[in-house]
Amino acid sequence: MNRLNQLFKNTSKPILSIYYTAGYPALESTLDIAEKLEQAGADFIEIGFPYSDPLADGPVIQNSSQKALENGMTLHVLFEQLKDLRKRVTIPVLLMGYVNPVLQFGVENFCKACAEAGVDGVIVPDLPMYEYEEMYKDYFIDNNLTNIFLVTPQTSEERIRKIDGLSNGFIYLLSSNSTTGKSTGISGDSETYFSRIQSMNLENPTMIGFGISDSTSFNKAAQYTRGAIVGSAFVKFLDTENALNQIPQFISEIRG
Repeated sequence: MNRLNQLFKNTSKPILSIYYTAGYPALESTLDIAEKLEQAGADFIEIGFPYSDPLADGPVIQNSSQKALENGMTLHVLFEQLKDLRKRVTIPVLLMGYVNPVLQFGVENFCKACAEAGVDGVIVPDLPMYEYEEMYKDYFIDNNLTNIFLVTPQTSEERIRKIDGLSNGFIYLLSSNSTTGKSTGISGDSETYFSRIQSMNLENPTMIGFGISDSTSFNKAAQYTRGAIVGSAFVKFLDTENALNQIPQFISEIRG
């Protein structure tokens, strides 16, 4: 049982995860932000590794990825930074990004590097489920990594059941089919979708992402799932003056 599994087992309050891009706003800010987020009360964090063509991301995260790449961030640089991760951070840490950099790095090497750094899980939205199951699953299992799958409002019940069977962490529910940061809040249609997932009584816990930006949307998400993930709103916040020292206030406002 890794840190992520322990968190969901031992925590009854709504779980808050924060996403940000490695190497943004500065190349060396990755661990400073992680440490501040833990101190401020985030339950787990998702560190994005930047990619030049982030199709699922809206302009805020696209911009952060572009700046991180310009700053010199790569997977090799990130793993070098993460050598000190567990000296500074105790909460679960996931890496999130696109499959192309992972394939270039080598999936087995990527999983080993995650384990060596103390990373608990990975979210690669464009990694096909059948490829994970047939080609890469053992690499994840051998390195005690959870692979997080995404579900959209259009995902069929059959596929959701399949995802539930392959999962060993949580299932990431997208609040809509739009890109990150495009919409905020949770619509009535989204609530119907969340209620449908809730009624399926899945084996794995669920978390909601996309559109979570304040205490209202966070608390609404927590009515249907174990909690929510804040991404674009936090990445945008990092561009403000003295952001690092204001992280406790940001977290407090999200929790309400």
